[in-house]
Amino acid sequence: MGAAVEAVRRTGPDFAVDDVARSAGVSKTVIYRYFSDKDELVDAVLERISGAVLLPRLLGEITADRLDDRAGLRAVIAGFVSLVEDEPELYRFAYAHSGRSGRADLVAATEHRIAEALAALMADRLESAGRPSQSSTAWAYGIVGMVQLATHWWSTARTMPAPELVEQLVTLAHGGLGELLPPSG
Repeated sequence: MGAAVEAVRRTGPDFAVDDVARSAGVSKTVIYRYFSDKDELVDAVLERISGAVLLPRLLGEITADRLDDRAGLRAVIAGFVSLVEDEPELYRFAYAHSGRSGRADLVAATEHRIAEALAALMADRLESAGRPSQSSTAWAYGIVGMVQLATHWWSTARTMPAPELVEQLVTLAHGGLGELLPPSG
């Protein structure tokens, strides 16, 4: 699977099975011994990107202890923006294959896992302050959607440096959450 990810890094979202075979140093026939068609290969690459690249980075940032909420938000948002900046072809591949008809939407499933982890963190904060936590899920999905869509726009527009994008998103998200969450500490 590493060869397929490397092929995507080199050729982008429109990679061919021949690119994967070349990257693996095997014939295309060998690739088709493991995958019935290109769609199955695409799903496997998406699973690899999600499980080995994106989720470890972002879930690690969500669960890390931080001095305050703003620092935590900055770490998670910067983690996603830096991933898009460092791995543009993997990001373009995942985005190009999101919501494919008739196939599992692994991109949406990954976004769901990130949002649920963020929601659990916010719910814990609310509950420990004796406040109702049912809104935490809506807030988490809102933050994930905002960051994903703004970063997608930025990935092609590049009207500002990545750190400035991160700071703008942190300010927007923290401004809203600062009004809704109890003070940390």
